[in-house]
Amino acid sequence: MQNVVELQSLFKKYLDENQFHQKPAGLYEPINYILSLGGKRIRPVLLLMGCNLFNDNVAQALPASYAIEIFHNFSLLHDDIMDEAPLRRGKPTVHVKYNQNTGILSGDVMLVYAYKFFLQLENKVKIPAIIKTFSQVAIEVCEGQQHDMDFETRNNVSIDEYVKMIEQKTAVLIAGGLKIGGIIGGSSEEDANHLYEFGRNIGIAFQLQDDILDTYGDPEKFGKKVGGDIIQNKKTFLVIKALELGTKDQCARLSGLMNIDSMDENAKIEAVKSIFNELQIREAAEQLMESYLAVAFEHLKAVNVADEKKKILINLSYQLMGREV
Repeated sequence: MQNVVELQSLFKKYLDENQFHQKPAGLYEPINYILSLGGKRIRPVLLLMGCNLFNDNVAQALPASYAIEIFHNFSLLHDDIMDEAPLRRGKPTVHVKYNQNTGILSGDVMLVYAYKFFLQLENKVKIPAIIKTFSQVAIEVCEGQQHDMDFETRNNVSIDEYVKMIEQKTAVLIAGGLKIGGIIGGSSEEDANHLYEFGRNIGIAFQLQDDILDTYGDPEKFGKKVGGDIIQNKKTFLVIKALELGTKDQCARLSGLMNIDSMDENAKIEAVKSIFNELQIREAAEQLMESYLAVAFEHLKAVNVADEKKKILINLSYQLMGREV
């Protein structure tokens, strides 16, 4: 098994060799721009790991890993337009650097190129199953984004609805990438499905962890301002659970705070956290997160390869959760 650094390096080399130099430059330069903004490339690396569990020839999965990364960035590009976000990883978003019409069109062609790179896979027999998996993932990502937007104007979002939204918007792309990697590597259908469920459950756990850290994390370790979700009045798990468990008075106070935009930011964060603390919401979030982690690792345990090969996935999962390995 290759380690994370080796797989990241392998993917980065492939990405650099497959930049978009076509004409018109106005369509393709924004694609190179958003792909150059970096990140840990977790999704393509997980796809390569899925392949490497069953096959030492990881290079055969590079076109698929690039397809997943292109699709992920396509979704970020369009999300930034919908959210009117000015920055992505500390740099101007595509629609700010260029313009909104360019952002829409460049995103559209990225989705098409994701399919094009899947078609470059060497084993043509496996392509239909891979395209079927990816297409379902792509549909669910779009459904998750719509649910997220719908929640902005709803006051009665349930925990089940919220978990389904983060599953679709975040977790299924991780899950689909792992499953596709397994298919490329030669896994059985059963093992590919276990990889999918591992990724789906670990992805939900990651997002719940992010919700917790946004309110309770160390700003230096978290990498962004703590309390951002509260300031933006986002309906995270913590807010929804508090509204579910709170008394009439607590719910009224929380709802009032979540509808105020002119309040001092730090005072608002502390007031909302106070309600969370009264209701032990952090503990409830951590308990749910741990339950999804446990299910994830049960599915990974069921994959029919040597335990030694699974260690890289286990270690990466713990590192992403900010834990010692």
